[in-house]
Amino acid sequence: MAQLTPVQLLLPLQVEAELTTGHWTDSVVAFGVISAIAGAFALLTFPLTGALSDRTTSRFGRRRPWIAGGTLLFAASLVLLGLQHDLVLVGLFWSLAIIGFCVLSAALTALLSDQVPVGQRGFASSFISAPQAVGLILGVLLATALFTGQFLGYTAMAVLLVALVAPFCLWVPDVPVVRGIRPPLTLRSLVEGFWVSPLAHPDFGWTLLSRVLVNIGNALGTTLLLYFLMFGLNDPNAEDDLLVLIVIYTVFVVLASMIAGSLSDRLGRRRVFVLAAAVLQALAALLLAFVPDLTVTMVAAALLGLGYGSFLSVDQALATQVLPDPASRGKDLGIMNIATAVPQAVAPLVGAAVVTWLGGFTGLFLVSAIFGFAGALAVSRVRSVR
Repeated sequence: MAQLTPVQLLLPLQVEAELTTGHWTDSVVAFGVISAIAGAFALLTFPLTGALSDRTTSRFGRRRPWIAGGTLLFAASLVLLGLQHDLVLVGLFWSLAIIGFCVLSAALTALLSDQVPVGQRGFASSFISAPQAVGLILGVLLATALFTGQFLGYTAMAVLLVALVAPFCLWVPDVPVVRGIRPPLTLRSLVEGFWVSPLAHPDFGWTLLSRVLVNIGNALGTTLLLYFLMFGLNDPNAEDDLLVLIVIYTVFVVLASMIAGSLSDRLGRRRVFVLAAAVLQALAALLLAFVPDLTVTMVAAALLGLGYGSFLSVDQALATQVLPDPASRGKDLGIMNIATAVPQAVAPLVGAAVVTWLGGFTGLFLVSAIFGFAGALAVSRVRSVR
């Protein structure tokens, strides 16, 4: 809710409000630049947090301090972001917000791998992926119907973020690491640890590549959706229709993630679910590319929800099964998480370039489909997990 509501609604509107002159693509480019800068920080924050949390010996646990600290940074940055009317400061505080989000997410993902048995990770992952979709629709609904306006919208997300994470930090067990069982952390070991050889660990490499490709495809198809409604379909009710599309998308994400996650546990298969999910997302993008119509866009939202819901739950379980070393799972999952957050951050900038120079929104959705099919091809190369 706190990450996706700004990406889908609050941040684009905030940027557009500060660019009162020029073509609408100027707003997309500015939004893209701000997101890309934040993505650069995410690129470092995910694996760094994972590596540090692997070695944290706090009596509160090794993951919990990072979850709490990331939440507070994320929430404070959102509140301050809502006060900004200068694009440089918007970029600064959105970058700080993303850093907080990455710290929180890296530690939370590692906790899943720490505590959940392999045969239940699809089901458990669905309880991470499904709330993402629910959070998005609740966030957009709150920001458009109840907490209207820039400052109130961001502040509502921040307050709810803290309120919902606090019970987790208070009650979920997190066993502290015993001092001395981890190697000392040096700058050299930290830098070297960020590289996992795809030759030595090919399934890790193929899973990471497929995650990058599928998430880029999904991000290209969703992050500019408001602009597509406003300027691609000339929809006079773009904000209201965006909420309708998010509702459709959410319903299918929740259904797909819960069903696919549980079914993959029961069958003991991951790869086929991830492959099918990537193909479904590509087909949704092709619909948007060739039939630019609001009704068809709703059908595409359903297909995209089916695909991405399946992908979110099962791919997370797949990722936990191809890690090179259980002792560094926080760092390795941090690398995996880069493939989720960074595409979302750079997609607006890449999407703006595609819309401007490669055939408008038709070109954008064709590129999205290509990335989806490429992601399916990559995951088909995984061999150690069925």
